[in-house]
Amino acid sequence: MTLIMVYFSYIYLSFKFKQVLIKTMKKNDLTQDNIWMKEPEDHDFPAAQDYLELLFLPGEAQKMVEKLKAAPTLIKKSKDILRASKLSLLPETNIHVKENLKKVEKNKKLSPILLVRGENELIIADGYHRLCSSYYLTEDLEVPCRLI
Repeated sequence: MTLIMVYFSYIYLSFKFKQVLIKTMKKNDLTQDNIWMKEPEDHDFPAAQDYLELLFLPGEAQKMVEKLKAAPTLIKKSKDILRASKLSLLPETNIHVKENLKKVEKNKKLSPILLVRGENELIIADGYHRLCSSYYLTEDLEVPCRLI
């Protein structure tokens, strides 16, 4: 019984955190310019390559990352990226999602997302947790991304 009470207290506090965060940043203030960096960080590309090497041969993954580095930064809505990826929205209680929400609350910007077109779905090579965090802020949030 105590464990259940602790769990529900945790869920309630997570919900309250989101409410406070959204009140702190009015919906109109949630724009790509005050949440997102203009360009991906250098460490995003090796992370993308590590992930892509699970799906493709290392040489193919490396070529994709080189294309991502050269690709222009585009703007897409978080709900559309999530839907095209066919991935589930991570829970708000996920540690990395919570860390990204805290960054936004502290006015720290998030790095753009790196995307690869797969045969039948969009591959989020880097930035899945950042995407889920942005969706919790508002599903219509415009997200800068690199797409190949």
